[in-house]
Amino acid sequence: MATGKIGVSTKDLFPIIKKFLYSDHDIFLREIVSNGVDATQKIKVLAQSGEFKGELGELKVTVSVDKEAKTITVSDRGIGMTRDEVEKYINQIAFSGAEEFLEKHKDDAATIIGHFGLGFYSSFMVSDKVEIKTKSYKEGSQAVRWECTGDPEYVLEDCDKADRGTDIIMHVSEDEIGFCDEAKIKELLNKYCKFLPINIVFGKKTEWKDGKQVETAEDNVINNVEPAWVKKPADLKEEDYTNFYHELYPMQMDEPLFHIHLNVDYPFNLTGILYFPKIKNNVDVNRNKIQLYCNQVFVTDSVEGIVPDFLTLLHGVIDSPDIPLNVSRSYLQSDGNVKKISSHITKKVADRLEEIFKNDRKQFEEKWDDLKIFIQYGMLTDEKFFDRAQKFALLKDVDGKYFTFDEYKELIKAEQTDKDGNLVYLYANDTDVQYTFIESAKNKGYNVLLMNGQLDTPSMNQLEQKLEKAKFTRVDSDVVDKLIAKDNAAELTLSTREKSEVEEAFRAELPKLDKATFTVSVEALAENDMPIVVTQNEWMRRMKEMSAMQSGMSFYGEMPDSFNIVVNGNHPIVKKLISGLQEQTKSELAPIYTDLDKANTQKTELENAKQGKKDEEISQADKDALSDVEKQISELQDKKNKVLANYAKDNKVVSQLIDLALLSNGMLKGESLTKFIKRSVELM
Repeated sequence: MATGKIGVSTKDLFPIIKKFLYSDHDIFLREIVSNGVDATQKIKVLAQSGEFKGELGELKVTVSVDKEAKTITVSDRGIGMTRDEVEKYINQIAFSGAEEFLEKHKDDAATIIGHFGLGFYSSFMVSDKVEIKTKSYKEGSQAVRWECTGDPEYVLEDCDKADRGTDIIMHVSEDEIGFCDEAKIKELLNKYCKFLPINIVFGKKTEWKDGKQVETAEDNVINNVEPAWVKKPADLKEEDYTNFYHELYPMQMDEPLFHIHLNVDYPFNLTGILYFPKIKNNVDVNRNKIQLYCNQVFVTDSVEGIVPDFLTLLHGVIDSPDIPLNVSRSYLQSDGNVKKISSHITKKVADRLEEIFKNDRKQFEEKWDDLKIFIQYGMLTDEKFFDRAQKFALLKDVDGKYFTFDEYKELIKAEQTDKDGNLVYLYANDTDVQYTFIESAKNKGYNVLLMNGQLDTPSMNQLEQKLEKAKFTRVDSDVVDKLIAKDNAAELTLSTREKSEVEEAFRAELPKLDKATFTVSVEALAENDMPIVVTQNEWMRRMKEMSAMQSGMSFYGEMPDSFNIVVNGNHPIVKKLISGLQEQTKSELAPIYTDLDKANTQKTELENAKQGKKDEEISQADKDALSDVEKQISELQDKKNKVLANYAKDNKVVSQLIDLALLSNGMLKGESLTKFIKRSVELM
């Protein structure tokens, strides 16, 4: 028996290892099993080259748990180690320069582990003693046993071992005893070792017999040694890709939309299969479903830095030995290869989408509603992807027809170009609520897009910047004649005074709604247009929508919704209403207007007298006179407005028209809706 100290003289090594990535300390099992797989693959290579002439026998890595002894054992039949190799690879951890590097980086465990490849020593994160029993494949080798309790001292002695290979026996510490649970080990093996290239055995298969589950003599192999991504695309059928998707995501009920099989060997090595899933409304829920592997060893499902942000919405597998990793294989170190791989994946995704679009547009359109959020996210966050995606990104109208950007431009340029040369893209986000507005636009010969997706608002903002002279306008943001400004606008026959009276009458009957303000305007619309509509300013509404997605715009989110009640001054019902208003209020308003005219004339004279004078040059009498006349005008205005309000209150048509407009926008509810229904019956 020999004793000694591990070839790093500092006492800080093991405390660092025990602390190392504590939140991910279950990776110890992956590291130990992966070492066993590496040793097993090496014996296969040696046999193929003729260097090993013995019987290979069954090649597997076996994991077992002894709950009573509190041990986890990982055994392989790989190349094993001689005494000298144990000294070299286990004891002399750091080789040259270890102490200097360790001292420099002792506060950064990930750097230490990653620099020296100390996968075996991750076993000490859960163990207070680790044993190695190993026998080299080399003829005449003596088996040896190594033992260490987590400090630099170790024991190395000869032992009996019949077969070549290595057993790693981990004596689990009390505070990590949960790892001695078979269910826990099964969970970790399924997570980290599901696709390792050598059979991983954990216990025996069971079968239902005599009313209970009983063990059979057959090994329980937990992994698929030949997952779909390591095979050639020519050897796989469509159903193979679908089956592999459900192997990766057994709880996923939906079928994937499309897949991409990656198979690159220059200028870097990269294999994998990426799937386009059906993305739900919540983008964040769909992130981090790509699994990263290194030579079929699971590394992480947090692939930021390997793929662009928008591609984290994809599902599937990427496997590359060229992505630099530390021993935990969980922390990516940025270098040139990572950027090349990221760019390549983006190109492959864009090429695949364009290929599907060109070869089977009908299928592409059928799946567009599911693909849309993914493609929009890519266009918003990746400039190069935007340039590629312009060829296959689609716009969908309210009738369910699909158009590329260029196709849609050709469709609408004749009718939807305004007097300033802007191409106006009309859209709706709720075909039921905005039905009246949509129909009005269609009757004018306009086409209306459906933009009801989670990313449509920022996407429209982007397209307004990218497309030449493009302007997106929601179909209910203004009356139909003003959605696309033309030179041949309708004329209003009302005088300024008549227009003001109508606006005040309607203003008096506006509802009081929480977080909503209303303005009233009388506009010149066609006689066959609606008598009254509710519109919402495009810019302000879009800012509020953006504020819900971007915390820095919360100011807009706190502002009340602003609506405009547009009264069609040319509609027969409104004309009749105006005629009745003038007739019924004439006697009361005439003297008020006479007094207002006098007061306004006096105010103008007093203001003209002030012109060119400094404040101290104006007499107090003139100042008082101006103040008095302004007060008089205000009182007369209030008196006039009261007359108009009384008329509106007594005239049920005013309230009825307002409620009709609110109803068409889904804004009439509760008591107001009940009153509207009752009033409708009375007016019949």
